[in-house]
Amino acid sequence: MTKEEKAQYIDELTAELQESGVFYLADTSELTVETINQLRKKCFQSNIRLKVVKNTLLEKAMERVSEKNYGDLKAVLAGPTAVMFAEVGNAPAKVIKEFRKKNSKPILKGAYVEEAIYIGDDQVEALTSIKSKEELIGEIVTLLQSPAKNVISGLKGQGGKIAGILKTLSERA
Repeated sequence: MTKEEKAQYIDELTAELQESGVFYLADTSELTVETINQLRKKCFQSNIRLKVVKNTLLEKAMERVSEKNYGDLKAVLAGPTAVMFAEVGNAPAKVIKEFRKKNSKPILKGAYVEEAIYIGDDQVEALTSIKSKEELIGEIVTLLQSPAKNVISGLKGQGGKIAGILKTLSERA
C-alpha cells in the first residue's frame, strides 16, 4: 500500500467508526476461503459489514475518533483482525455464536456496543443477551400498558359490585 492509499483507508475506517455505535473485533485467522465466505454471507444476511483490517491502520483510525473512548480495545489489536460493524448490539455476537457451532472461529477479541467495551471471547454469551433498541421499547410499552389495564379492569369489576350492593340496599329499604 502506498502512503496515499493508507491515508485514504484510515479516513474510511475513521468515518465508519464515527458512524457506527456497534462494532466487534474478531480473530478469523486459519479459516479457509470457503469458510470465511460462509461467515461473510451470514454477516450480510444479518445486516453486518465484515471487514478484515490491518491493526496499525485501525489503531490510527481509533485515535482520530476523539468523541468516543475505545479504552482497552487497542490492546487487543494483535494478530489478524476482522471488524464487524452492525446497527444492532447483539447481532454480531449471535452470528459468532451460531457460526462456532460448526467452526472453531471467529474468536471475539473485543466489542464496542454503544459506549460499553467488552474484552475477551468469554463475553460472547453476555453480548448475545443484550436487547436491541426495538426490544427494549416494546418491553417498556408493555410495562406501561399493564398497570393501566389492571386499573381499568379493577374499576369495571368493582363498579359492578358497588352497583349490586347499592341495588340490594335500596331494595331492602
